[in-house]
Amino acid sequence: MRIDKFLWCVRVYKTRSISTDACKNGRVELNEKTVKASQKVKEGDLINVRRGSLHMQFKVKAILKSRVGAKLVEQYLDDLTPQEEYDKEFLVKKKASEYRDRGMGRPTKRERREIDDFKTNM
Repeated sequence: MRIDKFLWCVRVYKTRSISTDACKNGRVELNEKTVKASQKVKEGDLINVRRGSLHMQFKVKAILKSRVGAKLVEQYLDDLTPQEEYDKEFLVKKKASEYRDRGMGRPTKRERREIDDFKTNM
């Protein structure tokens, strides 16, 4: 199975075209080598994916025939990404959510509490 199709089938990317673009732009590595979208995937291969600041690593357990539901992804893919990467991505998203565009007004009471909780828990 092609790597772009595999990444779409196991729900790493939302659409197959996004998966193909990621391969073309060098954001996907197969066994430590940057690959084209047409590269074939085998059982036991290591896949590294960069999405923004998040660096994910997966190991292929089995090859599938078509796209599967989110609950079944664990049968085909091992997520080797360290928890620190997900925590770092969460903090980046949280920090970006504090920024308010000009003209948006003051934060509501609920938003203010969320901002305060975020700043004290950093």
